[in-house]
Amino acid sequence: MGLFRTVVSLAVHNGKVGLRNNGKVSLRPLLSCAPVAMVCSDRGAHSQDITKNIQYITNDKVKITTDPKTMKFDKQLNRPTCIMINWLLARQKHVMKYANLYLEQGFDVVSVSCTPWQLMWPLKGSQLVADDLIKLMAANENDQPMVVHGFSVGGYLWGEVCAHVMKDRDRYQPILDRIAAQVWDSAADITEITIGVPAAVFPKNKIMQKTLRAYMEYHLKTFHDAATSHYIRSSQLFHTNLCRAPALFLLSASDPVGAERSNRSVYDSWVKMGIKCTWQCWDRSPHVQHFTKHRDEYVALLRTHLRDNVQLGKQERAQRAQATV
Repeated sequence: MGLFRTVVSLAVHNGKVGLRNNGKVSLRPLLSCAPVAMVCSDRGAHSQDITKNIQYITNDKVKITTDPKTMKFDKQLNRPTCIMINWLLARQKHVMKYANLYLEQGFDVVSVSCTPWQLMWPLKGSQLVADDLIKLMAANENDQPMVVHGFSVGGYLWGEVCAHVMKDRDRYQPILDRIAAQVWDSAADITEITIGVPAAVFPKNKIMQKTLRAYMEYHLKTFHDAATSHYIRSSQLFHTNLCRAPALFLLSASDPVGAERSNRSVYDSWVKMGIKCTWQCWDRSPHVQHFTKHRDEYVALLRTHLRDNVQLGKQERAQRAQATV
């Protein structure tokens, strides 16, 4: 009858994924999209790779060489720094919109990315990224303030950073105590991981979202020791954040990934620990698009947060550090 029947299924084999069409499988690396390397912005900012997952963005044309073992820069720029932990598969032009908010205020930006593959296999992926990040922060310490601005899965990666700090509190806790402010935009918890990752990988394909979500649910059940237990640990550490800097929460009630319920849980936990928190939950705006939908209000909230908290004196930072002991 000349019928054409196409069966689409997710084929997983040795870390690869593909489409099965009439029995033939075309494989490509599973969720292995590399972070986008940022070169420069339309405002003249310059960026260079520090690692495959970390880029340094600055207003100046400067070449930085990094020791791969210690993550020490060969130049000390001595500027305020924003540690920007991006959402999955963030595009350069979108990341630069946020980076420019800091560049125009005299900050340099350390942009951190995590691929879906690295997220799904923490021991060989996200934990190595977190290790590089905390080493970089420790090796390039200066007298200038530091801010952490995380998006979506950035909350998970920060939990992994906290896990590294727990292994060597004497070395790394003073680095977290130097952070003057933190911002969390659409932070996603483990309960939303099966929603967020498929939406990031296949933003316009509902069928593949559903298929990948089914695989991820299988992944969480099957690889508990290799993956799920680390997500749970990271979530616990994010809720009991080792960083006590004032925090700004930016989210929306309509976002199923950076869900209001899970963010409220983190907010309540931090407030109980004595962390100064500011809460902004819009009625409707998509995941990590609050800046696009509410630009003026977003910028005003961010600038107020930085103005009120970044110019901390040494005595106040010392008092906050004492509170973490």
